[in-house]
Amino acid sequence: MSDKQPEGAGESGEFKQPSVPDDVWERFARDTERDIRSSAPKEPSARARMVTERLRQKDAKGAQPEGWRTGPAWREMDGRAARRRRLWAILGVPVAIAVALVAVKPSLLPGDPFGTSSGASAGTPSGGASAAALPAETAPPTAAPSSAAPDTPTLDRPFAGSPAERWADGAAAIVVPKATPVGTFTSAQVAAALKQAKTLLVGANLAPGTLRGERPESALAVLDPKQPRMLDDVNSWLRAPGKKHDPLMLFSRFDPAEVRPAGDVVKVRGRTTFKAGAHASVAIHMDYTFVYPLIQASKAPGTTETSGAPTEGSGGGSTEVARTIVRRVLDLELLDPRKYQATPGKLSITRYDQDLGNTACDVYDGFLHPQFDSAAPTGSPPTGPTTDPYDRSRDIEHSGTETCGTVSRT
Repeated sequence: MSDKQPEGAGESGEFKQPSVPDDVWERFARDTERDIRSSAPKEPSARARMVTERLRQKDAKGAQPEGWRTGPAWREMDGRAARRRRLWAILGVPVAIAVALVAVKPSLLPGDPFGTSSGASAGTPSGGASAAALPAETAPPTAAPSSAAPDTPTLDRPFAGSPAERWADGAAAIVVPKATPVGTFTSAQVAAALKQAKTLLVGANLAPGTLRGERPESALAVLDPKQPRMLDDVNSWLRAPGKKHDPLMLFSRFDPAEVRPAGDVVKVRGRTTFKAGAHASVAIHMDYTFVYPLIQASKAPGTTETSGAPTEGSGGGSTEVARTIVRRVLDLELLDPRKYQATPGKLSITRYDQDLGNTACDVYDGFLHPQFDSAAPTGSPPTGPTTDPYDRSRDIEHSGTETCGTVSRT
């Protein structure tokens, strides 16, 4: 056994309590008394007992006040408020932009509440209302387009008063469908054939050189030279136009000494389809109407041919606009050169029909001749029926003996 005494023991071996300062004992006693009081059970107040009883009764009935036991926590409510603030902030940016735009141009508001509109503007119908563009034609129409508001075409609005004012412009209106494989032809070969078909139509009816009466080289380059007599016939039409060999059967051409375009836009509407042909081929069908606005080129500046009086609004030439409408239906084939005498990638023409509106009758010089109100009629008087050149629901069929009729509108 050790002779060492415990720490704090006296000489006699008796253990002594370590000395503690008085202020430490007082603080310990005070804290202990406070903790005992706070942890002791308390009798609820009368109001607390009433509230508890009401809640118990509502719980029994299934009714619970939101925000007390079932409502969202404060953090959740704060988060929801924050989301609302962010939403308003996001909405606030475009609202601020819109306010700024309206401040700069009040006429942007629907109905022009501030009366800022100054009437019709160039390129839009009278009254300031824009002509809504028509969607692309995807099926044969079942009726003629409704009549447009009567209006006189001008150099600024050459399609005023015409259904074509809502049509697409030029080559952009010729939209070929998405290519798919046909028979032995791949989708790439079909796509190339559709592209060639569009090139033919554009080169024959929209190329500026063709419209001026020049040789339509881009259109001729698409045709298969191995198709019997086709290119020979077309070349003879262009070389020596006549009643039975008229280049207008395939090409839109105007005499530049007689007329010139009123602007640089030709309105176009129609559709292209394709399917498997009867001769191991891709058969392409195209049906399009072209509307050409024109003014007289031979007229002296500021005068009319009939009266010599100044033309309204003129200063450098004629401002009277006439429109010629041409509808073309083409059936083309891409033949399999392994089975037929055909040039790879070239197209053969199996059908070409046309319907010409507002051009002189019985004139076979290879040009279209639009009729102007201010000019004396040219060609023979029309003897055929009156037709609507904008009616794309009509089936047209070429005939060398077809009589020349009258158009109901231009």
